[in-house]
Amino acid sequence: MQPPKSRDKKGNEGAFQPAKLFLPAIQEISMELEHKIRETQGSKIEDNMFCISVHYRQVPPQDQGDLKEKVKSVVENRPEFRLTEGKMVIEVRPSIEWNKGDALNYLLHTLGFSNANDVLSLYIGDDQTDEDAFKVIAGKREGFPIVVSSIPKETKAWYSLRDPSEVLAFLLRLAKWNKSQASFLQLDYI
Repeated sequence: MQPPKSRDKKGNEGAFQPAKLFLPAIQEISMELEHKIRETQGSKIEDNMFCISVHYRQVPPQDQGDLKEKVKSVVENRPEFRLTEGKMVIEVRPSIEWNKGDALNYLLHTLGFSNANDVLSLYIGDDQTDEDAFKVIAGKREGFPIVVSSIPKETKAWYSLRDPSEVLAFLLRLAKWNKSQASFLQLDYI
């Protein structure tokens, strides 16, 4: 897996690797987790390069507490790492101040859009970890922070969609609208 890369307005490539120094330890933790939870039915480990996600959506409810304890035991003697919990997932991540809001700000800045009027941010998320990005967009008052949830909940997002099928329908409509606008603009210049 390659580090995240982006290009600025001039086409220069950039890669941000705030956790690069942690990669060997992350791989070590990943192997230890594989060993510790391999017997836990329904568990899944996802290597996200700079963090590890342990999904337990398919784990029987009576085994979820045990799984969480196993994950905690792998990290408890590693102060350079912390655990965060999301929607049926525990993430092992380096103890650095970095979240999805920071990542969004970094991308906008790197791409030259941090103060641009020609970009409209659209952020769609369904997890507590997405709230930092919602907050960034809401703070700029330019863009659309959209939470995906079938039940009303407190959020920094201004808009909501009920489920992934509504997200797909929304994005398809947006793409169709964009295509019609592009056709309109092309005709306008003829």
